[in-house]
Amino acid sequence: MSALKRSVSPALTTRPSLYHSSATLFEADRAESTTVRRSKRLRITVEPDAPAEDGQGAAAVIVSSGRGSGRRRTVVKTEAILEETTTELRSTSSGKRKSASPRKAKPIPQSLEVPHPAPPRWRETYDTVKEMRSRIVAPVDTMGCDQAQLKEQDPVNQRFATLISLMLSSQTKDEVTDAAVAKLREAVGGSLSVDAVLSADESAVADAICKVGFWRRKTQYIRQAAQRLRDDFDSDVPKTVDELCSLPGVGPKMAFLALQVAWKLNVGISVDVHVHRITNRLGWHKPPTKTPEETRLNLQSWLPMELHPEINHLLVGQTICLPVSPRCDECELSKGLCPSARKVVRKVRKKAITSVEDPSGPKIEVTLETKEKIVIPTSTE
Repeated sequence: MSALKRSVSPALTTRPSLYHSSATLFEADRAESTTVRRSKRLRITVEPDAPAEDGQGAAAVIVSSGRGSGRRRTVVKTEAILEETTTELRSTSSGKRKSASPRKAKPIPQSLEVPHPAPPRWRETYDTVKEMRSRIVAPVDTMGCDQAQLKEQDPVNQRFATLISLMLSSQTKDEVTDAAVAKLREAVGGSLSVDAVLSADESAVADAICKVGFWRRKTQYIRQAAQRLRDDFDSDVPKTVDELCSLPGVGPKMAFLALQVAWKLNVGISVDVHVHRITNRLGWHKPPTKTPEETRLNLQSWLPMELHPEINHLLVGQTICLPVSPRCDECELSKGLCPSARKVVRKVRKKAITSVEDPSGPKIEVTLETKEKIVIPTSTE
């Protein structure tokens, strides 16, 4: 053991092992240093079955010093030493480790520091859209989130069904969402409730909603949200935007719409991609907004509050103001109210049927394609 003592840093101290009286432990003096320095001339190897000095087989550390034939070897029994040293290292490292604090969700902003000015002629534009919308039946009218609650009797389940419909609607057409809600209701026993979703197998939930976009992720979100509702909100949908946005898979658009439909609370505008796109095409944002959240804050700063609940339902971009190739020729706003109205070139097919002199003979059908140019007057022309 003398060779080992000479080669160890002076900062080391020795003490007898609590488990074996024949073993000596080396530890660093914590007052001077927290690390152990090892001599470059020491070579430490582990031999599982090396015999100890008392003749009993045990795992041992072979400490060698010197070179060639003059190398000195010392066998130290380590079965208890390693266990004791490992315990001390774990306790030391655990004492220094800090527990990670949970991330706090940022509150959803509700207003701008400087309100956005109301755009010119916005009221005339809004009334025109409202009149057009009364003559158009969009998919959201018969398959929106407000329709999901009609199949439930319990008010708590009605609110939960509304939330589930909104969570499934992201990146999904209304027709697919409506069918998925119906299949999920059937898969969990005929009624959409928090307990029913948590009691159902995850595979049953996944099979029911597999047609919606990102269904694997939404399967996890639905079960995690149901667990949060049961643990933190008495199995009911919360009544604030921040609490709703704390649920997995729920963003501001869903939160504001859920409060409007489920709780009849008007606390903000639900801005989806359609509202974001159409209001920018109408020139209601100066400069144009880049995200739906920017659009929401701008609209809330000047649009009268009594119109907040209905604007999401009015500005539906599924029939006329499409993302690609909008049908400006069918929109009444193109008559000077929409600065983005454009010229439309539409293909018109005309069919002409001719026959031979013999009425009983075969008929020849000829289809002619022509291009009809429709000029849409705009406010910029």
